[in-house]
Amino acid sequence: MILDLLGYGAFFLSTALIFGLITLGLNLQWGLTGLFNVGIAGFVAIGAYASAILTSPDVADRIGGFGWPIWAGWLAAMLIAGAAAAFTGYATLRLKADYLAITTFGVAVVVQLVALNAQGLTGGPFGVAFIPRPFAGVQDQPVLFNFANLGVVVAVTLATFLALQRLSASPWGRVLRALREDERAAIALGKNARAYRIQAFAVGGAIMGLAGAVQAHFIGFIAPDNYLPILTFQVWAMLMVGGSGSNWGALLGAITVWAIWVASGTLTASLVPGDWQARAASLQIVAIGVMLCLILLWRPQGFFGPRKRRT
Repeated sequence: MILDLLGYGAFFLSTALIFGLITLGLNLQWGLTGLFNVGIAGFVAIGAYASAILTSPDVADRIGGFGWPIWAGWLAAMLIAGAAAAFTGYATLRLKADYLAITTFGVAVVVQLVALNAQGLTGGPFGVAFIPRPFAGVQDQPVLFNFANLGVVVAVTLATFLALQRLSASPWGRVLRALREDERAAIALGKNARAYRIQAFAVGGAIMGLAGAVQAHFIGFIAPDNYLPILTFQVWAMLMVGGSGSNWGALLGAITVWAIWVASGTLTASLVPGDWQARAASLQIVAIGVMLCLILLWRPQGFFGPRKRRT
């Protein structure tokens, strides 16, 4: 029993940290630069499918069989998702606020529809199966397998976190903050606002793609239903709870919101009759919404957001 709980705890934390990776990417885009991206699910999907296609075995009805190692698939996922984000940014970052949000949401919908219909590339509604998993040789020992994978996820998340901390404190990061706070002043100092925004959007998209790839190899199967708009909602809630502009907040918010999501799902499954389960699933979204309201009433800046100075 104790071993089962430990194994589940490792699985839970691995999933939460993967969401934390996505939230770190969003924090770079929104918290640091002020870019309102609601196409998160699309960039995560690009990374997941890129790595899955390059590393999964050959099948008759879909492109595959390239035999790349997992680490190479993850690097490719970052590059492809980053390139997609850079292209999206180049085409859309002239837009502001709500117009940018609508455009990025459209990008995510297009990616999801391609994943659903391009069966020869993505497997269509059947998805991509038999994705190589780290430490697959110990899959018959769930506790060991979950802890081994947790070690990999922690390593990737820690490396990304430290890199973003360095970037945030670098001159590049200071320019991004300046663009968010006072774009005209930054431009007056000779900074190319559009170029910096495209760079931030691309790096954030690459991190989201990496998270998608890690998740794909963690669970061993992906399908278009994994990348619906609810994913974007979850990640935004995580960033708001943790505190926009803080990498620590992105990670803590991801763990907190995922814990509430899992707990509300478990509570719903245990209390609601079986024939009402499908309808009751929406209570998870309600739980996140209520929690978000309560936390923002208590701390409008989130757990680690900057405190407002009293005048």
